[in-house]
Amino acid sequence: MTSSAPRRAVLAAALAAAAGVAAPSANAAEEPRKATGASGGTAAQNATARRSKSPVDYHAWSSAADWHAGKHLGTGPARGARPGIRIARPHGTVDYRDPHTGRTATWEYATWTGPAHTLGVPATEAVASWNAHTPVGTWITVALRGTYSDGSRTPSYVMGHWTAGDGDGDIRRTSVDGQKDGRSSISTDTFAIDDPAGGLRLVSYELQVTLHRKPGSRLTPTVWRLGAMASDLPDRFEVPASEPGRVGRELVVPRYSQEIHKGQYPQYDNGGEAWCSPTSSQMIIESWGRRPAPEDLAWVDPDYADPQVCHAARQTFDYQYDGCGNWPFNAAYAATYKDLQAVVTRLGSLTDVEHLVHAGIPVITSQSFLKTELDGAGYGTAGHLMTVIGFTRDGDVIANDPASPDDPAVRRVYKRRQFENIWLRTKRHDANGQVKSGSGGVCYLYFPAKPAPTQHRVLAELGIR
Repeated sequence: MTSSAPRRAVLAAALAAAAGVAAPSANAAEEPRKATGASGGTAAQNATARRSKSPVDYHAWSSAADWHAGKHLGTGPARGARPGIRIARPHGTVDYRDPHTGRTATWEYATWTGPAHTLGVPATEAVASWNAHTPVGTWITVALRGTYSDGSRTPSYVMGHWTAGDGDGDIRRTSVDGQKDGRSSISTDTFAIDDPAGGLRLVSYELQVTLHRKPGSRLTPTVWRLGAMASDLPDRFEVPASEPGRVGRELVVPRYSQEIHKGQYPQYDNGGEAWCSPTSSQMIIESWGRRPAPEDLAWVDPDYADPQVCHAARQTFDYQYDGCGNWPFNAAYAATYKDLQAVVTRLGSLTDVEHLVHAGIPVITSQSFLKTELDGAGYGTAGHLMTVIGFTRDGDVIANDPASPDDPAVRRVYKRRQFENIWLRTKRHDANGQVKSGSGGVCYLYFPAKPAPTQHRVLAELGIR
């Protein structure tokens, strides 16, 4: 749950989708696990065919070949086990006035621009995400420029100025408000077509990342993954129900409550209900065996429990949004831990989540609901993040819900049908009966840089490589 949700229209009008776009079959993800599917194709062929019909298109650049295919202006390959890019020779300098500190500084920069990616389904919305290392005094800017269905171009939209740190030598990580051209706009972390009902769509896009450092420095940001999720979802208050499939598994995930932090660190949105996203992120990061170093937590009041949650809130804080709920900033924070990758995408059903959990990958989901719409929650919310860590034998959802009074109470079991609907729908009614937006299946996925074969296969079936 986040008090920051009212500060942006989380999914606004972009989720009013074109008629005739079918939702993915509830059981579609099951067949590719077999050697052949009903059509007689291989698992990989069936998975590819399913993705081509999906209203969600996630695409990323992360391999040496991917980085080579882009346009380099001062960037070059990064050495190490993970392919990436870094500043090889600065392309120039730029002055940047930090709107949150008021300081203006000169920075060396280099850029990488990816090839145009043509969407399988023209989209009403897109969210970029990235994995990078930014030493003190370095930062990156991620931008998206697209082509509309009428052939015209969008502006070059800034999707975020980001750095892992917030010390004296760093900028303040921030989204950028006020970006629009009368046909599309940016709402914190989301590109959206302003009037989807008019038929305009995004048919392709290019991502650009600009790497910055102090003049004369030998330090450089390193970017390992850059991608975007684009989608055109049906306008729906109800979603098709999926049948339980791969159930009866529960992953071992730490339990952290956001509510025990209520009133802590007002400069990072005051804890409590505003910290659902970083609390969920920290739980999943630690489930992979990663934790902040003691020196990273030295700034936290020693009287506070779970100081790593305070750390996660600080490290995900968006100074423009004035909160910790920026989706790509949470993914970027997770990827600062050794050998972790992170993406923001959408999934089509709880069947997809079952496959991920079965492979050992928990899922952070975004949802909004009335108190009466999720039995056992005990609250309603305009926007909340929680983690799916398993399924009961009956197929109900086992969730670590940070909106709990204390850590032991975090583990919850929610009814499958209720949970699936509040997560996947794009429209809902609030307590006053007014129509509001829903998240449409948004999730964060955090997983190893080198996934196990089963994990790699499941991710590939969802279009993530």
